[in-house]
Amino acid sequence: MRLRNWLLIVVAAMATNLSAEESGLTPQQTAYLLQQQDEAMLFIDVRDPVEIMFVGTPLGIDANIPYLLVDRYAFDSENNRFQLNQNPDFAAQVAAALDAKGLGKDALVVTLCRSGSERGEPSANYLREQGFTNVRYVINGFQGSAHKDGAQEGLRTLNGWQNDGLPWQPQIDPDTIYRP
Repeated sequence: MRLRNWLLIVVAAMATNLSAEESGLTPQQTAYLLQQQDEAMLFIDVRDPVEIMFVGTPLGIDANIPYLLVDRYAFDSENNRFQLNQNPDFAAQVAAALDAKGLGKDALVVTLCRSGSERGEPSANYLREQGFTNVRYVINGFQGSAHKDGAQEGLRTLNGWQNDGLPWQPQIDPDTIYRP
């Protein structure tokens, strides 16, 4: 009975226009949707492919389409990392991936990044601004949140797809990985 009620809530939420604050799905909700309607949705990993190479990706990803691309020639000393620039072809690449599945801009699109906040949610918001009408993101992303203090400070073991025990693979899938 509890599962049935949860399903009704998910279906009702998906049938409405969502604000950015309401567009998050838990990793478990996303995995369930993949089981129920894989061919009617697009599940994209929006991380840079090098990140996927080192930490893995969920099973069931349709495509890796980076929202932000790493510029290995420009170092961001304030954040101690390479500069990240928005992929200028992101919306067009998502539209092409939808088209390859026989889907349109009204189909469910779910984005996933490392933690859900820096690329997952912003990429979902951006796609909605570009006319995609049913876009969600995975809350806490693939690796989840980092511990703020203690012996595990900085380690991402609190939540997210990987830490929730959902199916994933440690290696790149050559059929889905981004290749510009």
